[in-house]
Amino acid sequence: MTAVEVSYTLEGPADAPVVVLSNSLGATRGMWDPQVPALAERYRVVTYDTRGHGDSPSPAGPWSLDDLVDDVVALLDRLGVQRAHVAGLSLGGMTALRLAAREPARVEQLVALATSAKPDPQGFLDRAVAARAGGTAPLAPTVVSRWLTPGYAAEHPDLVARLEAMIVAADDEGYARCCEVVAAVDLREDLGRITAPTLVVSGAEDPALPPPHQQAIAEGIAGASLVSVSPGAHLPNLEQPLEVTGALLGHLDAVGGHA
Repeated sequence: MTAVEVSYTLEGPADAPVVVLSNSLGATRGMWDPQVPALAERYRVVTYDTRGHGDSPSPAGPWSLDDLVDDVVALLDRLGVQRAHVAGLSLGGMTALRLAAREPARVEQLVALATSAKPDPQGFLDRAVAARAGGTAPLAPTVVSRWLTPGYAAEHPDLVARLEAMIVAADDEGYARCCEVVAAVDLREDLGRITAPTLVVSGAEDPALPPPHQQAIAEGIAGASLVSVSPGAHLPNLEQPLEVTGALLGHLDAVGGHA
């Protein structure tokens, strides 16, 4: 399948090392808003909407994880970027892991947040059926309830509303296809092929992809480090923005990412 031209945003100095941020299932690139300003002080930050999300196209399916990886490679090519730091959360983390395993020359350093090398497929297959039957709107409250811990959600109703609106706005069929992509993911053999210095970030209270998923990734990638964020659910970058942004910068800077 041909790669699609995903919609993207560039921030930061034009001559700085590039960091690509890949969004979670159901979210748009706006989920990275808390991280972008600090990263853009010293990196060229690329945020984009995964196909079927936000302003990106939703081509005919079915799709595979490699199709999503192809979209990122095509984006890097469009931007004239040979190597980039890549960070992804959930579905974005799966995309980043596969990219690092399949195209090691393109990935300088890797950050995998709240993701899995082998998710349990049934829940995602059920969600694909529900999205096709009734659209994403009925799913939004349940999905967002996994993204933030209950206490944080109660204190930030505006954020909850914004996140639910992201899911409602997702292309129904595109969302369903991405659910099926996640259901088919099995990156366990890929982990040993990843050579990029890797940081794995886990939300300690993540009900969607709980900490054992991230522990398995960290154990499978040689030299990977693991950071647990608490309280933090499936989008710990929103609930603990300072800690997650600091971990990102610490990883990228420490391994010589900042030129």
